[in-house]
Amino acid sequence: MGIKNKKAYSRLRIKRRIRKTIVGTPERPRMSVFRSNKQIYVQLIDDSVGSVLIAASSCEKDSADSKVHKIEQASLVGTLIAEKAKAAGIENVVFDRNGYLYHGRIKSLAEAARKGGLKF
Repeated sequence: MGIKNKKAYSRLRIKRRIRKTIVGTPERPRMSVFRSNKQIYVQLIDDSVGSVLIAASSCEKDSADSKVHKIEQASLVGTLIAEKAKAAGIENVVFDRNGYLYHGRIKSLAEAARKGGLKF
């Protein structure tokens, strides 16, 4: 009896391993990234109460209007989350890549968020 989707299973194992050590607090929330085939989503999460403080995605009006490649789309979402976090007074975050490899869209989003003023 084999595993039906080996790639998803291995990502889930990596995600669990990462989440053992990463915890978001109100002062330093967890910046969680989810990547689908077409969109990318980011949330700033306070794990002490289990609530989402700020969210941004490529589905929002600002980034959905522009027709760009997915890597550029991820960098737009990174700058958007940085702007929203600055407006809310959040400067430091813990980056949670959610089991994805740190390259491509994930890397582009993280670098854009750093350029926008987030520290992690």
